[in-house]
Amino acid sequence: MKKITITLLVLLALTISSTNLLAQGPPPPPPGSGHGQSGNQTGGNAPVGGGLFILLGLGAAYGGQKIYEVLKEEDKAAGKPEELED
Repeated sequence: MKKITITLLVLLALTISSTNLLAQGPPPPPPGSGHGQSGNQTGGNAPVGGGLFILLGLGAAYGGQKIYEVLKEEDKAAGKPEELED
């Protein structure tokens, strides 16, 4: 019982002390009206689309390869002959 109590107290102390590390300051104020923007603008206008499509394409290719390998193993286990490649 004493070991469990000490473990829980240590975990509680670590949890409470680590919450301060996650805090961030407020975002900087928007730039002056020299750019033609008014109000508080959200987002950083970072280009994300190109990298996202590359990751999705690579993930689809990897998944297709794994499905192909599983189906090939099932055919081999079932005793079906392999197709001849040209």
